[in-house]
Amino acid sequence: MFGAYDLGRDRLYGHVKARKGRTQFLEFCRYLRSLYLPEVRVALVLDNFSPHLSTRTDSRVGDWAADNNLELAYVPFYASWLNRIEAQFTALRYFALDGTDHTSHKAQTSMIRRYIAWRNRHANDKRLREVVNRANVA
Repeated sequence: MFGAYDLGRDRLYGHVKARKGRTQFLEFCRYLRSLYLPEVRVALVLDNFSPHLSTRTDSRVGDWAADNNLELAYVPFYASWLNRIEAQFTALRYFALDGTDHTSHKAQTSMIRRYIAWRNRHANDKRLREVVNRANVA
């Protein structure tokens, strides 16, 4: 799953994909960019997962970001807890995945999508806030 968390709007976004390569990551970036006016500078905080990186051999990510008013900010290695989305992933696991045994990836994807929709409608839910606050260490 590719996920994004908008701190200002307190909204979680997620796309479940069969593969998680650069092409799929760029598709997700294009979706995120479409949520904001072009003149609004968007900053994405990323871990160092290889599809997120722009390298000498494949500069698509960096080139696209530069052309689309998007800043890529990487957390240091072994410091994923600095990324605010990690607490949202903790809540996703707690509310949608822990203790489940989905019969297929399709069923699991459906549960994840339903959770994200519920989470965005109930961002101030007391139980959700407790789980997120416990997970936020930074």
